[in-house]
Amino acid sequence: MAQDIADLYCLIKQEKHIKLDAEFTCKAGEVLAVVGPSGGGKSTLLRMIAGLNQPESGEIHYGDQVWYDSDKKLSLSPQQRHLGYVPQHFGLFPNLTAMENVVAALDHIPKSERKSRAKEWLERVNLHGLPDRLPANLSGGQRQRVALARALAREPSVLLLDEPFSAVDRETRERLYLELARLKEQLAIPVIMVTHDLNEALLLADKMILISQGKMLQQGRPHDVLVRPHNEAVAKQMGLRNIFDARVIAQEEERQITWLKFGEHLIASTYFEHLDIGTKVRWVIPNQGVRFNSIKKGRLCKSFNKLDITIESMLTMGESARVIASVRGVRHQINAEVPLYLAQKLELAKGVETTVALKSELIHILEPA
Repeated sequence: MAQDIADLYCLIKQEKHIKLDAEFTCKAGEVLAVVGPSGGGKSTLLRMIAGLNQPESGEIHYGDQVWYDSDKKLSLSPQQRHLGYVPQHFGLFPNLTAMENVVAALDHIPKSERKSRAKEWLERVNLHGLPDRLPANLSGGQRQRVALARALAREPSVLLLDEPFSAVDRETRERLYLELARLKEQLAIPVIMVTHDLNEALLLADKMILISQGKMLQQGRPHDVLVRPHNEAVAKQMGLRNIFDARVIAQEEERQITWLKFGEHLIASTYFEHLDIGTKVRWVIPNQGVRFNSIKKGRLCKSFNKLDITIESMLTMGESARVIASVRGVRHQINAEVPLYLAQKLELAKGVETTVALKSELIHILEPA
């Protein structure tokens, strides 16, 4: 793709209008997901990288090239940054065909080559046989593909995607995920994707940034952020519902266990140094750390952390069951999402009493707010 492959570095600070405070690097060949609720500053951040908005202060570098530097009063135009940008609603020219929309991005190559290159890109995003259709005569998924083909045809230094799958139905979205995953293998450029969909980030991104009200809460590999959230705000934004109170009662450095008192229960968690005995803590466990007992066979994986529960409600959602259960001796409830076939096999149902085991290595103590 781009001739000189480089990493993108951003340091952006803004107090007025939409507040922003972010610093990160997106490496060549990496997909970075910027995740957060609506109005949190995600799209503004993308527009600042694109050069469409200017931050109050900071720096944006692409390799050795400075795109923006507030101290040097330097800001390259979007054209000078030579990037691919797919806005939320695709930004296609309504009066141009799919082919003409892609050709419009090819002013960096000789005119005689543009049509064949545009055709090649439409084929690469699996848009065969529709080059002469106007955007109004294309489905949401097809318009998305034209926008992606147009952005990539520029042979951009960086690809920016703003909520790229929000305007299409679920089936189309699944196909586009596969498309992006396939293209990612071929793109050796930084790709930044804004989304409010956590599953999208977990599925497609190599790294993620959690942003809320313009502030970066945490960054890292998606799975690491999911199982090791810094604090309660991050845990909640990651959709974790099992957040509980406990007290530290013992520290075993040799076995790398921190022992917690959870109501009348003893809980073994991963070891956290610098925690004094008696300290009150909040701890969290992701869904994959909650294992259900087999009611018929009475077998349970080996675990210190066994809790007797009563299922208060069970809601079937597609191929999974969402279970809420009360824990004996504790005022907290456990939330779990169980594959429907497993819930049926275990005979889980409202009113059933059973046991769960909590995987120690997935219990995480949160930093104080």
